[in-house]
Amino acid sequence: MQTKPKYKRVLLKISGESFSRPGQFGIDGIELTSLAERISQICNLGPQVAVVVGAGNFLRGDSFAKESQIPRNTADYMGMLATIINACALQETLERLGQPTRVLSSIEVAAMCEKFIRRRAIRHLERQRIAILAGGTGNPFFTTDTCAALRASELEADLLIKATKVDGVYSDDPHKDPKAKLFEKLSYDEVLEKKLKIMDHSAISLCRDNNIPIVVLNIFKQGNITKAICGQKVGTLIC
Repeated sequence: MQTKPKYKRVLLKISGESFSRPGQFGIDGIELTSLAERISQICNLGPQVAVVVGAGNFLRGDSFAKESQIPRNTADYMGMLATIINACALQETLERLGQPTRVLSSIEVAAMCEKFIRRRAIRHLERQRIAILAGGTGNPFFTTDTCAALRASELEADLLIKATKVDGVYSDDPHKDPKAKLFEKLSYDEVLEKKLKIMDHSAISLCRDNNIPIVVLNIFKQGNITKAICGQKVGTLIC
């Protein structure tokens, strides 16, 4: 297998659910360590790595607002704060593995992380530090998928990897429909036209406008990350 990286700078989008066991809440130590080990594999290949983390293992702003008396604005900010919890947990785990890491947040929490500034983030990447980007976009009504596309555009990433627990983009939910088809390759417009829900349409449009390819893959399958970084066929390629 070719192990020479095709991409110089990569942004990895990780869902909050990756921090916990299926159907559970919060952060699981075993899942967290497994996740950190897979991220460190990317760095060992050579490219600069930025990571955007979600917070679905704690709460989702839109659904939490519907289930409670809390307004959507506040619920979304609570979700952004939860991404900082995930980011700090991931940072500590990565550094125990010997990988220098910095957390940069769009929401200022000075005791725990740096403020996101584009030039500062790029400087960390150039020094081979993983830049974990927390706090979403810093604005309500925007998901971390949109944040990932925005940061990938700002940092001039060559590839956006959407890390999931499924093998790629399907025509339907593979857990509900055993006949669901796995797409190997899609155009940005096909994702929008088919109304596939793998990422927010605003995120897809932003990547399309900035010519950033997206690979959707199962991060927990051994070798998947290496294949993606080296430009080999894995998961679903959106370009």
